[in-house]
Amino acid sequence: MAAAATSASSTFTSSLSPPSSAHAQSIKQSPVNLKFGLFTKEIKPLKSRYVGAMNNNNTRMMVSSIPDTVKSPASLDFETSVFKKEKVSLAGHEEYIVRGGRDLFPLLPEAFKGIKQIGVIGWGSQGPAQAQNLKDSLAEINSDIVVKIGLRKGSRSFAEARASGFTEETGTLGDIYETISGSDLVMLLISDSAQADNFEKIFSHMKPGSILGLSHGFLLGHLQSLGMDFPKDISVIAVCPKGMGPSVRRLYVQGKEVNGAGINASFAVHQDVDGRATDVALGWSVALGSPFTFATTLEQEYKSDIFGERGILLGAVHGIVESLFRRYTVNGMSEVEAYKNTVECITGNISRTISTKGMLAVYNSLSEEGKKQFEIAYSASFYPCMEILYECYEDVASGSEIRSVVLAGRRFYEKEGLPAFPMGNIDQTQMWKVGEKVRAVRPAGDLGPLYPFTAGVYVALMMAQIEILRKKGHSYSEIINESVIESVDSLNPFMHARGVSFMVDNCSTTARLGSRKWAPRFDYILTQQALVAVDQGAPINQDLISNFFSDPVHGAIEVCAQLRPTVDISVPADADFVRPELRQATN
Repeated sequence: MAAAATSASSTFTSSLSPPSSAHAQSIKQSPVNLKFGLFTKEIKPLKSRYVGAMNNNNTRMMVSSIPDTVKSPASLDFETSVFKKEKVSLAGHEEYIVRGGRDLFPLLPEAFKGIKQIGVIGWGSQGPAQAQNLKDSLAEINSDIVVKIGLRKGSRSFAEARASGFTEETGTLGDIYETISGSDLVMLLISDSAQADNFEKIFSHMKPGSILGLSHGFLLGHLQSLGMDFPKDISVIAVCPKGMGPSVRRLYVQGKEVNGAGINASFAVHQDVDGRATDVALGWSVALGSPFTFATTLEQEYKSDIFGERGILLGAVHGIVESLFRRYTVNGMSEVEAYKNTVECITGNISRTISTKGMLAVYNSLSEEGKKQFEIAYSASFYPCMEILYECYEDVASGSEIRSVVLAGRRFYEKEGLPAFPMGNIDQTQMWKVGEKVRAVRPAGDLGPLYPFTAGVYVALMMAQIEILRKKGHSYSEIINESVIESVDSLNPFMHARGVSFMVDNCSTTARLGSRKWAPRFDYILTQQALVAVDQGAPINQDLISNFFSDPVHGAIEVCAQLRPTVDISVPADADFVRPELRQATN
């Protein structure tokens, strides 16, 4: 993200060309034509997969993949009387967006018409970033809308909120329920488990006609599991930045002199009691600094988000680097080189290449031998990754994963005569200790190596996640932001600065729980199936490789690249993104 959107687009022009190697060009194509992006390709449907198990004849079995039928994305058109709506075409699907920019801040009073106080409830990952961005954006246009922080009585986060300019004396800091009762827009940014345990009291304090704002659809999923819904006398909206809170704030600050810097966001209107909800949601997103805002539904958001953080965003990355680090060291690679060729490779070189040039550029930058290693890894890893991702998505969609998070949160405290079991850290094992040494001597700006086998596994994971979301009917905007942009432009740069283990130990409660639960599943299936297939010399699945080269998602990413933030997020080695409550717990 070092270059502006226009230059990013021109970079994509040269990197979206099909692979040039003779090996790649020999792959047969199916007779299905699809036009997209800068060139026309042919796609062969995914219908079957190889699994690691053997039948009685010692031949690899073929089993069906996920159903071939793709759900059509729901119509996500919307009307706004304040902002300019644009139509974009992503892989043949028309979608609607609103571009952001600081030049739109003068429209915020109209978007927020009728709102005198915005209550930001919570001071975890998103709370500090969103509150400060909103306050700064409104101050820039001399708005008299009050942004007030609401916290639990006795919370140690009061001190951090005061340090950020919110005080009781100015009426911008107070008790959680007092703040909710006095706010016209209540941005509920406490943890998912806290929302699940306190929603009835929260609802009871909201004014009729006020607006509940969420940055995650978790609460809807929890209410659905209970057969409940939101009160009918309030509007319910969501603005969901496609990055963790520190990214939302850091890019906003970096881009104060650059129009449009920030993190992309989705928005949803779940309930609109007076016709204001869409413009309020879009105003909220613009005030956060979102370069572009796309529409979703609250249900689609929580399914893709909870699923995504267990997949490519965190859990799966954690699992694959553990698996590959073990493999490389067992095969004779030094621990330092193994760490560089796993974590540093993914969070640095691969992420920067995908961010600025796309996934095909990762492949095209490899030598002929490197391309072969990439294909071997991709072919062996795609379906094992998809198997776990498929299961994970259905656990989220069914409510099982949401219930798991709620129950885990309750085990953090003593109950029923049993001790408390808060989450422990993962950062004391040998791999993460090696990572500390690598980062301690890493030259500034070093993005690490591009190791072909690791690249093949990681890109296979990314493409498998894209395929699951596509088959489940998610829009391309949501698919690309949840599976690509949030990963390479938000989370991975922070992991490059501080390590994957630091992220696993310090991100949101829901994500931390998910990573601990699902990372071992990715680790084990790669170790037990993918890597075994490689060692046994399983042939490359040429259909998979062909589909990767031809997939229309590459053209859709090209379009999204033109809407990317106008600055590259800069994360120093001492970047502090520890959640306030975790920092307080260690003091």
